Amino acid sequence: MTAAAPARPTSWPRPVLRAPAARPAPAVPAFSKYLVPEVVFGWGALSEAGWAARRLGARRPFVVTDAGLVQAGWWAELAGHLAEAGLQPTVWQDLTPNPKDHEVAAGAECYLASGCDVIVGLGGGSVIDAAKAVAVVASNGGVILDYEGVDRVTAAIPPTVMCPSTAGTGADVSQFAVITDTTRRLKATLIGRALVPDISVTDPRLLTTMPDDLAAATGLDALTHGIEAFVSRASGPLTDVHALHAIELICGSLRGTLARPDDQAAHTAMAQASLEAGLAFTNAILGATHAMSHQVGGLLDLPHGVVNGVLLPHVIRFNARSAPDRFVPVARAMGIDVGGLPGEVAAEAAAAEVARLAADLGCPSGLAQLGVRESDVDTLATTTLGDACLSTNPRDADRAEIAALFRSAL
Repeated sequence: MTAAAPARPTSWPRPVLRAPAARPAPAVPAFSKYLVPEVVFGWGALSEAGWAARRLGARRPFVVTDAGLVQAGWWAELAGHLAEAGLQPTVWQDLTPNPKDHEVAAGAECYLASGCDVIVGLGGGSVIDAAKAVAVVASNGGVILDYEGVDRVTAAIPPTVMCPSTAGTGADVSQFAVITDTTRRLKATLIGRALVPDISVTDPRLLTTMPDDLAAATGLDALTHGIEAFVSRASGPLTDVHALHAIELICGSLRGTLARPDDQAAHTAMAQASLEAGLAFTNAILGATHAMSHQVGGLLDLPHGVVNGVLLPHVIRFNARSAPDRFVPVARAMGIDVGGLPGEVAAEAAAAEVARLAADLGCPSGLAQLGVRESDVDTLATTTLGDACLSTNPRDADRAEIAALFRSAL
């Protein structure tokens, strides 16, 4: 039986209705998707990799790595952790930096012949991109260049666990894979939710065996991720917080990892910066620096982060002409006093600080020092226009403007 509602007291005041005060309608941002894997992070986290693979149903994991990780002892440690979880791995390491289309084909063939299930990537961006690409070809067929572009992978790929050994690429959490097209001599970019790893295992200990030049290059790559993600047309509140914190961590810690190789706090900060920059750019995408850098790397097989370090100051200045205020928080995160500075001045200060950091890390001051010639510029500008990263750059750029940027960076 339902109790009767109490009678309303006659003494209650009657509501007085008034027209609301005029005020501007709040800005409502467009909705966005936020893609992220399961993340295991911290000193010693590699010990969880075997159990992570088990959670995905692994019995015979296919481990993609490279000779440097083998020599550093990380593959032996991972093999032990996989054995502790009752797994019998197959290891494949026949790839080079800036993984090539034919290497991916060979890796996919090896995976299919091995009878393996889950794919584990142990290494830097090249290894992780190759591991993703092997998963795509093994499950979707064809060749990896069939899937260049956005959301071209339609069939599910094998489950993936990625264990990054560098602090820069963010490949372990991203929806990107970049593979060198050896015929066209450019880097083909694949983007899509199918490429987001299932589990990312980030152990900052792995950063301690990076050579200085690799630490510098990957750190500059992570900085570029943070800056380009923050100013991207697809940025939003969830990506902004990670992008700015990554910039702050990198500018505060990257030099320290090179000056003090045993600095555990600095390595941990850089590992977190790489992770956060990855979370930012995989959702906000990137910009002209990456679109241009992919072409230079594909043409000359150069370290991606070093090319970014050369190009980024020029792209900041270019983008600041249409979105100067967006660079004020960027400059602040870099440690620059931006109190009262107009956006144009803050952007110039940020560009100068990037150039200073790159120089401190031994990065060349121009593309010519990396082997780029004036005669290459027209080709580079043309292929840049086809790169998916250019679509989210905050300022539109045509072929002539891209060519001018390349020339300014020579």
